[in-house]
Amino acid sequence: MPHDPYAFAIDDAVAVALLADFQVRKAIARGDFDDLPGSGEPIDLPDQHDPEWWIRSLIEREHVVLLPPSIQLRKDDAALDARLDELADEKAVRREIDDFNAQVIRARYEPPAGPPLITMPRDPDTTVAEWAARRAARERRPREPARTDDRRSRRFRLFRRR
Repeated sequence: MPHDPYAFAIDDAVAVALLADFQVRKAIARGDFDDLPGSGEPIDLPDQHDPEWWIRSLIEREHVVLLPPSIQLRKDDAALDARLDELADEKAVRREIDDFNAQVIRARYEPPAGPPLITMPRDPDTTVAEWAARRAARERRPREPARTDDRRSRRFRLFRRR
């Protein structure tokens, strides 16, 4: 078989790039990119090149708060009781406590990033007992009866003439 001087081998990445370039050129020729929003407007670029511009814009756009692990664990510890109060059974409470304790222990073995870690793992039995006491107190609390005058006035508001 004779050797063709114009034939050459290309790898998959080059083939994909050539295909993409071909498709973009066809779309430009058809006019698919005409009248796009923002066309003709200047691009808002910073004065200096920031290689992490995309993560900064994501944080700003999504209102993401990134805290050091020690501070995040303090916040999680403070909110743990409220999260536990939303759970229905002891098994789920113990699982949540085990997850929290695993996070604390994992953070203790990592090099410190930020303030020192002062959060301690929770004792599961003590925490479950406190959860059960709070749950029992909520169940003993009398429920407020629905006020009938609010219902009646709401009913009359629905059927009044406009």
